[in-house]
Amino acid sequence: MKRILLLLCWCLMPWISWGQDVQYSQYYANPIYLNPALVGSSGMTRVGFNFRNQWPALDQTFLAYTAYADHYNERLNSGFGLIIQGANESFTETNWNELGLAYSYRLQLSANQFIQAGMQGSFISRDASFGKVVLGSQLDINSGQVDLSGSGIAGESLVRAMDAHAGLVYYGKRAWLGASMAHLLTPEISYLVDGTSMLPRKLGIHGGYRFNLAPGYINDYVNNTDQERSFSVGFNYKQQGQFSQLDLGTEFFFDPLALGLWYRGLPTKYGLPNHESLVAMLGVSLDSGLDVGYSFDFPLSTFQLGRSGGSHEVSLRFVFRSPGQGRRSHSPLPSFRY
Repeated sequence: MKRILLLLCWCLMPWISWGQDVQYSQYYANPIYLNPALVGSSGMTRVGFNFRNQWPALDQTFLAYTAYADHYNERLNSGFGLIIQGANESFTETNWNELGLAYSYRLQLSANQFIQAGMQGSFISRDASFGKVVLGSQLDINSGQVDLSGSGIAGESLVRAMDAHAGLVYYGKRAWLGASMAHLLTPEISYLVDGTSMLPRKLGIHGGYRFNLAPGYINDYVNNTDQERSFSVGFNYKQQGQFSQLDLGTEFFFDPLALGLWYRGLPTKYGLPNHESLVAMLGVSLDSGLDVGYSFDFPLSTFQLGRSGGSHEVSLRFVFRSPGQGRRSHSPLPSFRY
């Protein structure tokens, strides 16, 4: 029975991960992954790191990470970025890694309105070892026995490909709206026969609105400093292949703390229930320019918290400020911080 369950997990894993992109919960703390048009959106130099541990209660792990750096050149109205990301699934020892270079251009429409367009070119590698995988051809349905004499796939399997992504973002003083298209080159993902399984393009649409609340004050025992207070609402829609999803969320920012809540669920292509999870987030923005965020996914589906362990995600981000810049110097983009 245990081997049959492992077989089912293996069959489902490509749907969850390798046939679909990794899904992070802290979208705006992972800006280049969300949309290459967000390269340089801080208006300064920025480095960041994201780590996700999905379903830790399972015997097999699924880990994902992103590391990035970007810089905005005001004279060229351009952003330049580097992103390194990957994921690992322990059952098949499957590893996916991507190295990408990104560029964006910012066009100013008025004093407080901008359009930013970006593109990214990437090199992708996918490696797998199928020594522990039980294939359907090895399973005797009648007896439940497994014949491990031949797997049909020997040793390690490697896939190497090039890919490209593009995006566009409009933002004003309080509202923003962006769209992105990932995997323009639809790279090969099959380990068996070339040209038989291509990674589908992913469409993303995201946006929101920020409400500025009455400011407060922070007392540092020497003087009072203005405290930013805001409340934001937003959405993030994703469609890839036959799968689609709409996330709705809110974020409160009471400088230096941020509290966020996302509902991940609707819609599905077939109109079936898709209540996946609630995402709770806590973040802090330090005076040094360091932002730290943590989020946890509470499952709402039949894949309950006790079975999966939910999902943990951590983000670190550091913005290098120029001499003379204020205590808090954020991008003109009025989006979520995490």
